[in-house]
Amino acid sequence: MSELALSDSPKITSETESLFSEVTKYFKPEDLTLLKNAFFFSQGAHSGQFRKTGEPYISHPVAVAGILCELHLDVITLAAALLHDVVEDTAISKEEIGERFGVSVAELVDGVSKLEKIEFQTHADAQAENFRKMLLAMAQDVRVILIKLADRLHNMRTLEVMRPDKQRRIARETLEIYAPIAHRLGLNSIYQELLELGFRYFYPNRYRVLVKATKAARGNRREVVGKILEAIKHRLEDAGLDAIVAGREKHLYSIYKKMVEKHLSFSEVLDIYGFRILVKDIPSCYVALGALHSLYKPIPGKFKDYIAIPKLNGYQSLHNTLLGPYGLPIEIQIRTYEMHRIAEMGVASHWLYKNNGAEVDELHLKTNQWLKSLLETLSDSSDSIEFLEHLKVDLFPGEVYVFTPQGKILELPRGSTAVDFAYAIHTDVGNCCVAAKINGESIPLRTKLKNGDRVEIVTAPYANPNPAWLSYVATARARSSIRYFLRTIQFDESVKLGERLLNQAFLSLGINAETINEAQWERLVRDSGVKTKKALLADIALGKQLPAVIAKRLAAPAESISEVKGISNPVVILGTEGMTVQFARCCYPIPGDAIVGLIKKDQGLVIHTHDCTAVIKIQRSAENVLDVAWGKDITRTFEIGITMTVVNQRGVLARVAAEIARAGSNIDDVTMESDKDYTIMHFILQARNRRHLAQIMRGLRHIQEIVRLGRVKN
Repeated sequence: MSELALSDSPKITSETESLFSEVTKYFKPEDLTLLKNAFFFSQGAHSGQFRKTGEPYISHPVAVAGILCELHLDVITLAAALLHDVVEDTAISKEEIGERFGVSVAELVDGVSKLEKIEFQTHADAQAENFRKMLLAMAQDVRVILIKLADRLHNMRTLEVMRPDKQRRIARETLEIYAPIAHRLGLNSIYQELLELGFRYFYPNRYRVLVKATKAARGNRREVVGKILEAIKHRLEDAGLDAIVAGREKHLYSIYKKMVEKHLSFSEVLDIYGFRILVKDIPSCYVALGALHSLYKPIPGKFKDYIAIPKLNGYQSLHNTLLGPYGLPIEIQIRTYEMHRIAEMGVASHWLYKNNGAEVDELHLKTNQWLKSLLETLSDSSDSIEFLEHLKVDLFPGEVYVFTPQGKILELPRGSTAVDFAYAIHTDVGNCCVAAKINGESIPLRTKLKNGDRVEIVTAPYANPNPAWLSYVATARARSSIRYFLRTIQFDESVKLGERLLNQAFLSLGINAETINEAQWERLVRDSGVKTKKALLADIALGKQLPAVIAKRLAAPAESISEVKGISNPVVILGTEGMTVQFARCCYPIPGDAIVGLIKKDQGLVIHTHDCTAVIKIQRSAENVLDVAWGKDITRTFEIGITMTVVNQRGVLARVAAEIARAGSNIDDVTMESDKDYTIMHFILQARNRRHLAQIMRGLRHIQEIVRLGRVKN
């Protein structure tokens, strides 16, 4: 294939000539040579290949490079863009790319090649794994995702040749993943175009209706926009400002989203006029704001200062909504020329302007911090579907700006809670938080924060994270810190349980544990492939090692038969063991039931009732079956399943729920199956013991509509 690439006669299209012409404006001659070599090599490699549009395949990488050229990216990125499909679609290897064009180009091409299979698949795990690869590639070099975004943009521009079902699938993926990534990287022009194209193909009918309505309304708007534009220009001139003022066309997708989210009609959305004002420096931004306030009255609560507090993607601007002529709302954006460049180019501005001040360096640092936070989410999520949902949440639902008691501003994702705030201050603050105050008032920890909230966290020295926090925290830092703590706690609990299980095994085998010396422990730890004695005990609790086997191996050199041989003390279950002791959901054991324990790998000790079919199938003499018994004075509640058949009458469920509450129990879950005359109800309740369960059942039997009632077993 490489010989073919060199022997093919080069053909330069008008698009390629345009690309080379644009590159000469800001690249050195040797850079242009590298780019031409990459083009000819890619053209030869893709010889004979055509796109679904009918064009030669080389037109696609040229278009991708052209999009990146508009962002003024470096020549390495443009060369990689020209070659980005070569490894994926031809016999050319990454090594050959590296030999011809350098390691940097080869790494970028390889990174993009790994992303080519990212798409919405029916198998969610496979889909999530592809997005994991994307994040890892982004963490290595953010230019990988810049090439991928340009690739996606050109594919969206030519999507009309695809089948409608494929159009919708690709458009959905673009709206949910790629457009938000472009937004987070500050690539506003790419972001807006991806949104428009995604909207066009995901909601084709709605798109056509809005296009038609917008065209019809545009003529009527032109005169109003012109009058407002002239008034703004004159007022800024009177204030001594040299400014560029332009009306902003509303994007169709933003019109649609505003109609849906705020329940507005099309005419109500279109009656909002937008203008952008560019000035030379930051003081001029605030002078312009004051001048416009003397022209049109500001609408309270609509002012946002993204200059003093920039967005996470580096975006800076003053936003305000004014009440214009005829009572029309006017949306104003005021920014400097430099802010406008970063707003349009985002992190891509780093390569061309990397020596032009600290703003871009800070933007690049923020991008790296964002990638790091996404990778924390990646490493924390063992479940792929959970990871994908976290990714969609983290793809930038907006920001809230809140204050510490000392007046420091913290920027958090929208939807963040007091717990997220605590972990943003410090991990130790998050781990020990017990309460929070917002604006001086005590609030629940799960309360979502709003812009301008002043948040104070109350801590206690012996407090620990609650696993329930994972259901509502919004930041990767909070999630990772909570999970790390819970993993540590589980390890400590596992060590304690493993010690109890091993002691019971010693008693059952008639081995005197006191005769086991440190040398025997060290030998066993070394032979078992674990690092410490505690790790071995934790493995026993988690079912990775059987306690009887470990006991025999420990006693093997000098087994000592104790005086209590033949006596087997059961492991006492207190209900406070934490995550290392689980209660089987097949039989729902509660205190008072005869129980046995099964040691399951990676689950620890699982408690079943003695007549559970899961236990009956196993030989009672098996080494993973343990004698267990309930401890005394257990005060916690346990899940218990009951099922009942009731006559279909109005209000039956309410009477059942009231009776359960009267008996001092809570309902955790309820499902129902109905036919014409009867309904079968399945409840998961909380009960302290068998006596409490009997009390619940007695109360329920007083309800006349219940024709059958029983406890769920097996």
